[in-house]
Amino acid sequence: MAEVTDSPLYDLAARVGSALRSRHGLVATAESCTGGWIAKVMTDVPGSSGWFDGGFVTYSNRAKQALLGVTPATLAAYGAVSAETVAAMAAGALARSRATVVVAVSGIAGPDGGSPDKPVGTVYLTWVVRNGPSHTERRQFVGDRETVRRQTVAVALQGILEILVAHG
Repeated sequence: MAEVTDSPLYDLAARVGSALRSRHGLVATAESCTGGWIAKVMTDVPGSSGWFDGGFVTYSNRAKQALLGVTPATLAAYGAVSAETVAAMAAGALARSRATVVVAVSGIAGPDGGSPDKPVGTVYLTWVVRNGPSHTERRQFVGDRETVRRQTVAVALQGILEILVAHG
């Protein structure tokens, strides 16, 4: 199978790589609803082993706890799709990697699983810089499962670029 090097996601990932290389940085991911897609897009870029440290795919609550140290209390109080949970996921990935910047995502890609408070398309993202700031936001994407996940990957990558430029 040929590598996809002409997609907008690939281009964003290549820009992330360039920004990290120029700062001698490393990135790690903590992914739930994207199932490793952010890590996949970044590792599609040749030379990514120089700036991509690793990824945690923690789709279940149990995996979030075991691999990233998200507490059962956080999950019980706020749910897997919350600002508190993605912040804990990001902190866990930072503590368990050599990364200088981490992105964490959790959301409801659909077609089921939504609620009035958190409808399908709700995604929380956190970006954190080692010894620096973090930023968490909620997004509401529209579309089918594939579209919600693709938009999440794009926003995650763009956010890495923005936090690197602002604080990297």
